Amino acid sequence: MAMDKAVEPVAITCRDGVVLAGHFWPFAGADSAGTVIVNAATGVLARYYHRYARFLAEQGFDAITYDYRGIGLSRPHDIRRCGYRWREWGSQDFEAVLQYAGQRRPGRPLFVVGHSIGGFLPGFAGNAASIDRMLTVGAQYAYWPDYAHGRRLRLLWRWHVLMPLLTAICGYFPGRRLGWLEDLPAGIALEWSFRRRRVEDSHPRRERGEVLARFAAVSAPILAVTASDDEFGTVPAVRRALAYYSSSAATAVRLLPQDYGLSEIGHFSLFHDRHRAGFWRDTLAWLRDGVNPWPHRRFETKG
Repeated sequence: MAMDKAVEPVAITCRDGVVLAGHFWPFAGADSAGTVIVNAATGVLARYYHRYARFLAEQGFDAITYDYRGIGLSRPHDIRRCGYRWREWGSQDFEAVLQYAGQRRPGRPLFVVGHSIGGFLPGFAGNAASIDRMLTVGAQYAYWPDYAHGRRLRLLWRWHVLMPLLTAICGYFPGRRLGWLEDLPAGIALEWSFRRRRVEDSHPRRERGEVLARFAAVSAPILAVTASDDEFGTVPAVRRALAYYSSSAATAVRLLPQDYGLSEIGHFSLFHDRHRAGFWRDTLAWLRDGVNPWPHRRFETKG
């Protein structure tokens, strides 16, 4: 996709000195409705969300897209020796981008659209209490028993057996060569592969209380969206992730492919531009006004 002339490449420095590459998509009018940070799924390049970011800018928002450390434009020269960990995407990367957004547009509302792990990462950030509203799409943290029942063994084999094995052999996960998303630093791939039922259990015991406190500090209302054929973002997976945001008023909806005249949606397609006139436009009701556009698809956040 050709880059818009109005889009500004940005470099955002994290607390630990890692520099992230991203893009700022400004609303062309006088005052934007707020800044939307778009958080990618694991192993997905930020450029996949550029069309949605441009759409948001056309609809009155400023938007920010960025690659997490180790991915895309933020990939280090030597991915084998970078030592990056998955949790740092939230505690370092998202935290830095959120701070940048607040400084870039002081006083304006701050929104997050988080796809897959991108909807869970904000809870790790020390400044996430500044978020005004969140929209999550298929958001979960890849605890394998939550995968869709009919596909669970296949996903378990791919992501929790083959991925750590290939990572051990190569020193990083060679996802691009396999056609399985992008390459991942070893620490990120292994944290996914060996995810436990309680995500804080992958942290040292002394840090677990702080992890839970950070999630509890998030008070932004959350609209959690998933699709009925999402093999990762199942109802149990969405509920498990939302339980960490204990101070947020959360609403969860499960969309059906036929809602948009489709035979399938899955985990990745809602950010494809074929959804511009449907799903994308529907998301504006939540981002602008906090209104759930799918009340007929709501399900209980506690099972």
